[in-house]
Amino acid sequence: MTDNKTAETALSSDVSEVRRQKLAILREKIGDVYPAHFHRTITNAELAEKYEGLEPDTETGDEVTVAGRVYSARNSGMFIDLRDASGKIQIFSHKDTTPEEARDLLPLIDLGDIIGVTGKVRRTKRGELTINAEKITMLTKSLLPMPEKWHGISDIEIRYRKRHLDIMTNEDSKLRFLQRSKIISGVRRFMEGEGFLEVETPMLQTVYGGATADPFKTFHNTLKMDMYLRIAPELFLKRTLVSGLSDKVFEINRNFRNEGVSTRHNPEFTMMECYWAYADYEDIMGLVERLTEELALSLYGTTDVTFGDKVINFKGPFKRVPMPDAVKDVTGIDFLSLKTDEEARAAAKAAGFEVEKDWTWGECLAFIFEEKVEGTLIQPSHVTHFPKDISPFAKEVPGEPRLVERFESYCNAWEIANAFSELNDPEEQRRRMEEQLEQAHARGEKDKQLDDEFLDAIDQGMPPAGGLGIGIDRLIMLLTNAPSIRDVILFPARRNKAD
Repeated sequence: MTDNKTAETALSSDVSEVRRQKLAILREKIGDVYPAHFHRTITNAELAEKYEGLEPDTETGDEVTVAGRVYSARNSGMFIDLRDASGKIQIFSHKDTTPEEARDLLPLIDLGDIIGVTGKVRRTKRGELTINAEKITMLTKSLLPMPEKWHGISDIEIRYRKRHLDIMTNEDSKLRFLQRSKIISGVRRFMEGEGFLEVETPMLQTVYGGATADPFKTFHNTLKMDMYLRIAPELFLKRTLVSGLSDKVFEINRNFRNEGVSTRHNPEFTMMECYWAYADYEDIMGLVERLTEELALSLYGTTDVTFGDKVINFKGPFKRVPMPDAVKDVTGIDFLSLKTDEEARAAAKAAGFEVEKDWTWGECLAFIFEEKVEGTLIQPSHVTHFPKDISPFAKEVPGEPRLVERFESYCNAWEIANAFSELNDPEEQRRRMEEQLEQAHARGEKDKQLDDEFLDAIDQGMPPAGGLGIGIDRLIMLLTNAPSIRDVILFPARRNKAD
């Protein structure tokens, strides 16, 4: 006895062979089974809108030509549900209305085939908008069976690996990717409406930087040099700001980080990063609030968005809390009263946290925040006043040199945005980047280099500015109720099937 998977494979193989036999018959019968062009006069959605008021049991006499994929067939093909990207229409083929030449094709048509149909529009007694077929054109013969109609694809691995089948059979998945496109378009319109200029910066870089992450490395054959897929566009966008091209620049960019894969991490991901001259992180907080509120309203007509069993309200202003205050509220540890790294480590250990022996004051603060506070931030919140130890590109908070003017926006316990009052003191910038380089080399990141061209640009003079990065994929997850980042990326990174 074969197991279920073996039986399914055998069945699929048999079905495919039958379809190939039908393809051979079609080639003999009609010639070109995969024509280069077909003139469609109307989409299914346009058809439904045009004849919305058509009464049941009414024939129009209007001739249309539609095209799409066969999703179901009943009564030996007399009734066919034909879907295009916009929706469904019923096709009716009967000897009273359909010529014999067209009806002869019906036994050769399978679920999943793509056909064109020309005929008259009517509405049935049951109220179904229908086309009485007068001509049927085979446009694409599908050699593989469709997934089972009522259940679609239940295997998560297959859904991600064969996304075309997932979208083909899962309306929720299809809607999510339509919403993704709408969200990204909405981000672009919003930023342009705020006066930002969209620019493009290199994805292949000779020196990677702007964030702390392992890069993907490649080799340029003509230039004979190593290059890296960017981990962030930050340093090039800041050079654009130095140029004076615009006081407001942004990029919707693809980034690549050679690190872990999880429900919230993919090696290739999308960000919106922007820089706003003569603004600071307070201005950027308002920008984030306006953007997320507008996106929610454009999708749902309300700022209340359902995620799982929670309702998240994107109406600004969001809650704002300094990181030391948030940690003190939850754990009782007052980091601002601790003067040294040793005191910070001792206080953390006394509260039951395991910290490394060389951790700084700021690293201890950030660790406890991640452990105890981050998971409580369900409604949109801005966490401000980050430790300078972990924020090499932000300006200090006046009167508290251990903290910087940086915030991260959290929602559903996830970080969705990161922003600074950007450091533009060239000497301080060089010092911090040299420190960062030493730390990277100590961690074994031997490819990490100092970006002298960026530092040269900062020496030229960069205006004070607020900078922002928003994780587009995570934002889309929140706005479309997607539990995994793989649900919002069309073709997420997967292991090879053999693995």
